[in-house]
Order: sequence, then structure tokens, then C-alpha cells
Amino acid sequence: MPGGVENGELGASLPAIASLNASYSQHSLSLPSLYFAPGERRTISDVRRTFCLFVTFDLLFISLLWIIELNIKDSIWQNLEEEVIKYKFKTSFFDIFLLALFRFLCLQLGYAALRLRHWWVIAITTLVTSSFLITKVIISNLLSKNAFGYVLPITSFVVAWLETWFLDFKVLTQEAAEERAYLAALNAASGQGPLLYPRALSDGQFYSPPESLAGSDEELDEEGHGRRAVTAQEKEFVRQGRDAMAVVDQILAQEENWKFEKNNELGDAVYSLEIPFHGKTFILKAFMQCQAELVYQEVILQPEKMVQWNRTISACQILQRVDDNTLISYDVSAGAAGGVVSPRDFVNVRRVERRRDRYISAGMATIHETKPPHGRYVRGENGPGGFVVLKSNSNPSVCTFIWVLNTDLKGRLPRYLIHQSLAATMFEFVSHLRQRISELRSVLR
Repeated sequence: MPGGVENGELGASLPAIASLNASYSQHSLSLPSLYFAPGERRTISDVRRTFCLFVTFDLLFISLLWIIELNIKDSIWQNLEEEVIKYKFKTSFFDIFLLALFRFLCLQLGYAALRLRHWWVIAITTLVTSSFLITKVIISNLLSKNAFGYVLPITSFVVAWLETWFLDFKVLTQEAAEERAYLAALNAASGQGPLLYPRALSDGQFYSPPESLAGSDEELDEEGHGRRAVTAQEKEFVRQGRDAMAVVDQILAQEENWKFEKNNELGDAVYSLEIPFHGKTFILKAFMQCQAELVYQEVILQPEKMVQWNRTISACQILQRVDDNTLISYDVSAGAAGGVVSPRDFVNVRRVERRRDRYISAGMATIHETKPPHGRYVRGENGPGGFVVLKSNSNPSVCTFIWVLNTDLKGRLPRYLIHQSLAATMFEFVSHLRQRISELRSVLR
């Protein structure tokens, strides 16, 4: 690396990010108490209650089928003794009933008692159910016993996967949407943005207009004197941009809570962080062998030109420049995961800020009258995220690049597939960025 700077030294170019606001480090990712006003929210959502009823139906239905099977031949007590007391894996249906009981206890404990908001419990129950039933059908004699040798395994298998589908595509997604709507209503009533934690920072702290040089402290603490938002819609765009910027600041301040996901051979790493009301957020951190201003110019100041070198997007158009710091963009992503994930389009509000030690572009999904959803693409929705370029205190010829990505690709895609494709897309993006930087440096020479 140039200048003999190793990764360890480059790590120092990421400032003790908690110093953005010392009070951040004292907060966990729990929500402020004002978000849980008593009497305003149900203890359990309707869709989760329906899921719990379906889980109960699963147990009762399998139990009923087993009882019917016990009455087909001889007395029920004789068959109970044969299948329970003298249990044999190859001939007994009792274990299928126990499998239904296992699903019932795990799912009711996880999603009714503990009210978990993650799919890991149902993933375990469905995996155990599928593995057990496939094994039993292969090596047992149930299929030659009677009709229930077909009915019970197939019913148990299908119901288990229906529960998985219902939780992943209905319960978790609908509850996340309801929470976002609830938070938006609270924000509208209280006049606050969707922050993760209470904060006392002013909107203009460490700010200077993106195309002006950082000057005195007074200049850094003031808004630019150029174009300003005028209409109510423009002021709403500015508010959304500031809200996104505040969330990105607080994600950076919680670096110690980032969960490692994967890295590549170049040392780039992808982390994740669960954000209240927005879900799983991915964070790419990469060290760049160039000046911070070069990355700032290519990624933040000229987003519409990224299509020339970034293969992860196929179109980027600036719809409106709201003020000196805020713009509305229309982006179309390229397909991912070998074509399994089709292209998506996004309409985002972006806020750009230039600070003493970093450049930031933060944004989130918005609505713009010139780009309503249409049938050609699935309209995705981005949560708070953006790009951060951190200057190095020890070596101005290197910098740290951070990409915060929170997105809902919509459509009926499994979450694990989305998460895998996002991490791969982030590595692909930084690879294209390095190639672009290399081309620019060769031209400048």
C-alpha cells in the first residue's frame, strides 16, 4: 500500500466514531419510551394472532387425524398401546403427533409468549419437520399400512411450510409496515424525525455546503446561503433528508454493535445492524488507496454518472435539486443473484453534507410526482442509508469508504436470498469503484 500504510493504521482513519456524540455510546438499540405510549398499541397484532391460531389448528388437525387412524382397526386402546408403549419407528404414527406438538410448543413460545420478530424459530421447526418426515417416509413401512401412511406425513409437511410462508411473508412484513406507520404518526404528532435515539445535535453541526471549502467554525455550523427549499413539498423533502442523515450518524456511532457478516480477499467487510422500524441494515466498510475527495466526487457529487462504471445500477436520474444539500434521484438497479432478483427501481431523497473529517450522502425512499410506480420494474423502498467517506488523519492519500444499505426489494423473495444478494452486490460495487479510481489516477498521472 502507498506510503507504507497498513490496514491497522488505516483503521485509525475511522475516527472514534462515538465521538460524533459522546452520549450515543450510552444508548442501546431500544426505542425511546415515547414510542410506547400506554394504551395506543395492541400487545399482539391481528396477523400474529391469526398465525398463532393456525399453529394451534396444526396441532389439533394432526391429533384428529391420528385419533381417526387409531380407530380404523381394532380398539383405540389396543392401537395406542401398539403405537405408544410398543413404539416402532417404522410402523408408528405417534412420532408424527409428537412432531406437531414440538412445532406447537416452539412456535407458541417464540411468537406468542416471547413475541420474537425473527424467523429463526420457525426455520428450526420446519427444518426438523422436513428432515424427520423425509427420513420416515424413506425407511418406514407406513405407506403400505393404510391410507394414513400417506395422509399424515404429507399433511404435516405441507402445514409446516404453510406456517413458514405465513410468518415470513405476512406476519413479519405486515408488522414492520404497521410499526413504520405508527412511528410516522407519532412523528407527525410530535414534530420529530424517525431517530433511533434521542439526540441534541443541531441539523447543521459540522456542516458546510458540498461545493464550498470548509472554512471557519462559524461557516461549518451554518446552512448554505444558496438555493433553499420554498414550497411545502420541498421542505418535506429536506426534512426527510435530515432524518436519514440523523439515522446514518447514529448507525456510525454504534459501530461496536455491528455484527460481522462476511468479508472478501481484499479485506472489505460487510456488517449488519438491526434498526428499529427499519429492520436489518447492511454496512460495507472498505479502505481505499486514494484521496477522500476522489471518492466523494465519484460517488456522492455525481450519482448520475455512476452508471458509466458501476454495473450494479443501470440508470440514475436527478429528478429535482431541492436546495444546495438536497436532491431527488431515480435509480434502477441491475439484476442480482444470477438473475433470480430482477431489476428494481427506486425514488430517493438524498442529503449531502461536507464535514471536517468526512463526506456524507444520506437518503431514503420518497415519492415524486414525475416517477410514479409502473409495470416495467418492481418499485423497491430504501430505508435510511447512504455513503460515507472518511478522511485519514495520518495519510491524506488514503480513506475509508462506508456504505450503509437498508432496502426492501418488495416482491415475493425469500429474505435469506435478499440478504445474500445484497452482500454480494456491495462487494461488487466497491470492486467497480476501485477500478474506476484506478482509471482516474492513471489519467491524472
